[in-house]
Amino acid sequence: MTAAEGAGRRRGSLARNIVALTTLVAALAVALTGLVAWQTAAHGAEQRERDQLARHAKVLSSLPALSGVIFAGGQLLGGPNGTQLAVIAADGTVTGTAGPAVDTTSRAELLAGRPVSGTGLLAGQKVLLVGEPGVRGGAVVLTEPYTIVSDDVDRIRRNTLLPLLVGMLGAGLAGALLARRTARPLVSAAGVAHRLAAGERGVRAPVDGPREAAEIGRALNVLEEALAHSEDRQRRFLLSVSHELRTPLTALQGYAEALADGLVEPDRLPEVGGILAGETRRLDRFLADLLDLARLEADDFRLEPAPTDLAALVGEAAAFWTGPCERQGVELRFEEPGQPVVVTTDAFRVRQLIDGLVQNALRVTPADAPLVLAVRPAPDGGAELQVRDGGPGLTEADVAVAFDSGVLTERYRGTRTVGSGLGLAIAHRLSGRLGGVITAHGHGPEGGAAFTVTLPPAPTT
Repeated sequence: MTAAEGAGRRRGSLARNIVALTTLVAALAVALTGLVAWQTAAHGAEQRERDQLARHAKVLSSLPALSGVIFAGGQLLGGPNGTQLAVIAADGTVTGTAGPAVDTTSRAELLAGRPVSGTGLLAGQKVLLVGEPGVRGGAVVLTEPYTIVSDDVDRIRRNTLLPLLVGMLGAGLAGALLARRTARPLVSAAGVAHRLAAGERGVRAPVDGPREAAEIGRALNVLEEALAHSEDRQRRFLLSVSHELRTPLTALQGYAEALADGLVEPDRLPEVGGILAGETRRLDRFLADLLDLARLEADDFRLEPAPTDLAALVGEAAAFWTGPCERQGVELRFEEPGQPVVVTTDAFRVRQLIDGLVQNALRVTPADAPLVLAVRPAPDGGAELQVRDGGPGLTEADVAVAFDSGVLTERYRGTRTVGSGLGLAIAHRLSGRLGGVITAHGHGPEGGAAFTVTLPPAPTT
């Protein structure tokens, strides 16, 4: 087991975490609900008993003669709930079994015409006490043992425990179902990711479950397509590279064996030496292209930007390539902008980019056809460099893959003069490193392909 797998097991599965979290949340909710219900039960039970006593006291207080109710009322109300009655005369005299529970403050409030609701002590026990002033003076007081309230509270609390427990179990079950629904597509996506990492292709991740899980599935499917496309390009590139290497190596090996076996006549030695030197230079150029491509992909690729007059730079490139173009019978033209075109860029890398595009264009341009270098200010303040040729041009399908390594070389091998297949890929990456964009056009004004590089303007200070 790897360290990552061990750490993953210690962290626990998503499903287990969801179940634990939902159960914990449910437990907290049940605890809070139980606490509230616990307090509400006590308050509600006491309030119900008070209301009942208050109704009875209200009825009795409306009787015209309160003193005559003491015994009859006491017998009438003194049922199993232990309710006791007391009557307060207008002169403050208290009579009845509930009389000892009436304190001075309660008596004064009742004689002043204000109802009383509270607690008291009767025979050493806590009782609920409710009093109502009489309609013709005096007052009626009813008491009830507080144990009745306690019994009601205990009964309500016992009845509350089962629903709370069922609610917590239901929450745990809902959490388990939610965890299963959420984790299933994630587990499937993880399995697909592991298979992709192992090199398997054509694997599709499920796009279902919650929106986030479905988005992961879609992302994995896009990744799988990108990996397959990238590996196919890499495979084709390696085939192209192997072909480019095999051709000069075969020539070198054949002539080397012929020299070793003494099969080359002395008068052909200069010719064979020239062939060997040419194939060696071809290999050197190809390996240099590979090295440039690798450097452009590196994170530490260095640029040295500085204010650069591209009109002068392209003019220098045109002067340099005039000789090679004349030797091939190609007419090189330089379209000057008539003014300085200054941008902040790396002049050395821009010249490398121009030379690569010109070399690529010169390879396919026939004799008596033009090759054009142009530079002009861009509308946004930057600059546009352009290399156009009078060659066979590119189709729309060619333009779509023009900057893919080795694709055009493989497509036109045997029908056109081709290079290493890396030149346009290098130009594309180099343009990006310079902060610019390179675009390909199948047919320019001269009839052949046209490549335009747009460089950003100099930053304002």
